[in-house]
Amino acid sequence: MQEFDLKPIQSEAVPRALEKAERYRLLNEPAEAESICLDVLAIDPDNQEALVVLLLALTDQFRAGLAECFTQAQAVVPRLQDEYQRNYYSGIIWERRGHALALHSGPGSGSAAYNWIQNAMDFYETAERLRPAGNDDAILRWNTCVRLCQRFHLHPEAEEAYQPVLGED
Repeated sequence: MQEFDLKPIQSEAVPRALEKAERYRLLNEPAEAESICLDVLAIDPDNQEALVVLLLALTDQFRAGLAECFTQAQAVVPRLQDEYQRNYYSGIIWERRGHALALHSGPGSGSAAYNWIQNAMDFYETAERLRPAGNDDAILRWNTCVRLCQRFHLHPEAEEAYQPVLGED
């Protein structure tokens, strides 16, 4: 098979490319959005909008069972310049992974999904403390996590009571 090289986009095309990436996300075509963001980041590695859309496009792929997308999304977080955004989007990553796991509902998935969502809620609590005035997005996400736990009956894994083994004397 012939190898192809990627073609760079022009810096003037970045705003239009990001609009297309958002549109592909809305059309449930996250891989296309991811590709566009990678093209933008190839010429503007610190573009915050492209990083956020990339992170969201990666999390959009969790339901398809693409486990590597979790690691890839987490790798984007340190590149975000704002501490609030790092916490908020970390919460998004954990919440969406937990939600995807809850939807698959295999053995043990309920308590595993709960743990993912609990981690998300921890990030949202930190983001809430750092949020700009008038921005309650972290609270909205926290409430979504609570409702996910209620809807899917998610709870921590039950701890087994300790029963000492009695030896014979």
